[in-house]
Amino acid sequence: MRVPAGFPRWRGAVELIGRRAECAVLDQLIGAVRSGESRALVVHGEPGVGKTALVDYAAGRATGFRVVRGSGVQSEMELPYAGLQQLCAPLLDRLDLLPEPQREALRTAFGLSSGPAPDRFLVGLAGLTLLSEAAAQQPVLCLIDDHQWYDRASAQVLTFLARRLGAESLGLIVATRVVGEDLARLPELAVAGLAPADAGDLLDTVFTGPLDASVREQIIAETQGNPLALLELPHGLSATQLAGGFGLPGAVALSGSIEERFGHRIRALPDATRTLLVIAASDPSGDSALLWRAAAVLGIGVDAAEPAAETGLIELGTRVRFRHPLARSAVYRAVSEQHRRQAHRALAEATDPRLDPDRQAWHRAQATVGPDEQAADALARSAERARARGGFAAAAAFLLRAVALTLDPPTRTTRALAAAELHLRAGAFGPVPELLAIAEAAPLDETHRTRADLIGAQLAFATRRGSDGPPLLLKAANRLEHLDADRCRATYLDALAAATFVGRLAVEAGDLRQIALAAGAAPPPTKVRSLDLLLDGTVTALNHGYAAGLPALRTALAGYGAEMAPDDELHWMWFAGTTAIRTWDDRHWDTLSVRHVRLARELGALSELPLALHVRALILLHFGELTEAARMIDEAEEIATATGTALAPYGALGLAALRGDLVGGAQLYEQAVQEVARRGEGAAITFAEWAGALLHNGLGRYRDALAAAQRATRFDAGAVAMLWAYGELIEAAVRTGDPDTAVRGCARLAEATGAAGTDWALGLQRRCQALISDGSRAEQLYRESIDRLGRTRMRVDLARAHLLYGEWLRRERRHNDARDQLRIAHTAFEDLGAAGFAERAARELRVAGGTVRKRVDAIKHGELTAQEAQIARMARDGLSNPEIAARLFLSARTVQYHLKKIFTKLAITSRGQLATVLPDTESAG
Repeated sequence: MRVPAGFPRWRGAVELIGRRAECAVLDQLIGAVRSGESRALVVHGEPGVGKTALVDYAAGRATGFRVVRGSGVQSEMELPYAGLQQLCAPLLDRLDLLPEPQREALRTAFGLSSGPAPDRFLVGLAGLTLLSEAAAQQPVLCLIDDHQWYDRASAQVLTFLARRLGAESLGLIVATRVVGEDLARLPELAVAGLAPADAGDLLDTVFTGPLDASVREQIIAETQGNPLALLELPHGLSATQLAGGFGLPGAVALSGSIEERFGHRIRALPDATRTLLVIAASDPSGDSALLWRAAAVLGIGVDAAEPAAETGLIELGTRVRFRHPLARSAVYRAVSEQHRRQAHRALAEATDPRLDPDRQAWHRAQATVGPDEQAADALARSAERARARGGFAAAAAFLLRAVALTLDPPTRTTRALAAAELHLRAGAFGPVPELLAIAEAAPLDETHRTRADLIGAQLAFATRRGSDGPPLLLKAANRLEHLDADRCRATYLDALAAATFVGRLAVEAGDLRQIALAAGAAPPPTKVRSLDLLLDGTVTALNHGYAAGLPALRTALAGYGAEMAPDDELHWMWFAGTTAIRTWDDRHWDTLSVRHVRLARELGALSELPLALHVRALILLHFGELTEAARMIDEAEEIATATGTALAPYGALGLAALRGDLVGGAQLYEQAVQEVARRGEGAAITFAEWAGALLHNGLGRYRDALAAAQRATRFDAGAVAMLWAYGELIEAAVRTGDPDTAVRGCARLAEATGAAGTDWALGLQRRCQALISDGSRAEQLYRESIDRLGRTRMRVDLARAHLLYGEWLRRERRHNDARDQLRIAHTAFEDLGAAGFAERAARELRVAGGTVRKRVDAIKHGELTAQEAQIARMARDGLSNPEIAARLFLSARTVQYHLKKIFTKLAITSRGQLATVLPDTESAG
């Protein structure tokens, strides 16, 4: 039996006309899942092209599967986790099988229990575990339709799930109109219009009478093979027109959209039936009990259902389903605004305010014509609940509607500013200018005016990271000086952070030193906080010299976050971490970067998490933990893609440099410089140039390294400069015969490292001074460098000290001593995976008369993937499968699957043997 591609889903399609290739792809996926694999597929194409029919086909082919379905609904896009709840609802009987943190996160996300906003990654892991548990009993097929209308929280979790499918018998098919960044890198199936011959076959299934050939050709041409258009456009054409009529094919009226054709059919229905359809279209939850309660409010009985079902537009069973999203849209648009408000009013009355207060508030708001303070108050309360349950996006949506319903000017202004702040924090910047305009339309007192200025400044920096951000923040801080001392100081710190990001691209009014001069006159705090010490220390260092600011900065780092709310702690965590870097405080950089990642996860701050992961990855690169750093970089890129967060590839640049990846490093450099120059993120240009200098020094391309290091140090911003580039500059200058540049670089570096006085700082300083020294003085400096760096975890810097010392010894013709140092350096670089420096050490070792012995390591030689290597190390260190799964956001079944592959690759049979075949590295924390 062959049926049209647009046939209703409840009629059990067997074969779709013109979709043999697409069906074969779905059959392959289902076969793979049936055999124990996990697969994901994104089906995409224009509205009406037959995506839903293909999803239905997959459901019909999945015999012996547990099939769970979900569908995005446009009106629920602002309700957090609405889509995920719809998908997981049939599996909630297994909720007790989840670990308690996952179980509580999912219960809170679904509104089944109260609590703080759950970590979205924990919600994602809970969803993965829930599906994995179900798949342990029988294969599971998850079908998602209309993903483009999924709420943001559900969409992010779905992306998380799709990219972590492993060894479960679990399939995921997502149908959407356009593949956005969140679904990028997943397997795709593009669905286009039918070929002319297949389109003709489909038309033949609709018409039982004669169809004029020219009319037939016109229909096929104008629909461009779109199955739903082919089925719907001919409705309403007369028999005369279809038969050729007046012999003029051009006279046939085929203009108008598919939705308009739906509208004609809907308007022909009885009033009661049309009202019933409007109620169903107004509440896309699919709750049939709610539908009939709302219908009873309007006096509509069950006899109205039969004409509705006969249209073929809707299925009224245990769930309410429209045949196609355009049918729902057409129903909603086919009636007057008054009828839509009537439907929402009935739904609000039929919704239990105790069980679902937010949906009731939403329907009540949609039923309101003009200002309604009670409805606005209910939405404001919903905003608070949504913020606690799912973050800022849903709360912002509720408040946005509340603003429209609020009449009292002061309250309207307050709500508009609050909504603007929430949209800003949620990363949904579009409505912010309009909300600011609403607030500014009323007379503003000084507090509200300053708050509006601050939101505008934060918006400018968040959206562009350009040179206009710091001056606007500086202006807001100036206005706050006489209103709120603590907020004024916090805004000055924001301005300094923004100017640090902008770096060399700052305009004069937003230059770091201009901001520091202004911040130097800031009012004293009412109570000294960590951020006040950060502000005072940075301002003092910029205005009075690096050493002068160190005491306050060290005190700030030692107690950072102790007295702060988690939101505030996270807000300035990046600046605290970079302060640790600038003060050469590797211990606090380590602890703060761990805390940064953890806090971003706990608060569900997905826009902040990529930055936190990059900062953590950078210190892991210094530690020589390249595998763990690479995992964090991959995770950061995945989250940034899913959330649309714009961030330069800091970690990836550093990783490519240490790995000696000349081609990849060059590509990253070009990409990064172009992107950040357009955004105005000047600090990333400096970082990319440092990474280029590091890469070329590792490969022994010293002239290229010198050029990159000179560009990186050209815009030295004093106390906030990234001084690592001076280490590369000095080494490259010495190797290219430019001692004057090396001496000047050493003097600049010593200003900071000498004042900082940490082992990391002084170890690097001694290494650089040794490069410009001779005889016993040089040897003494190399030995002191090795001694000091050996007290730290900075294994890359330590290995480089051994390498430079060995190269110096070889040039002094002390070949035996040189071989010892070069062998230490080569072994270290090989173990770390720093291929460029390892090859440089190998060359020097050969020249010194040594033999290069390459260590066989299954991880370094690619026998294990990065993820397998991470799982193997965790298993070696004694973590159980569930513990590994929780850390890597996988299911325990997937971990077990990978361990079997690891054992095979390493030729071992038990976890206990991992310690004998894997190198013992320090935990990354």
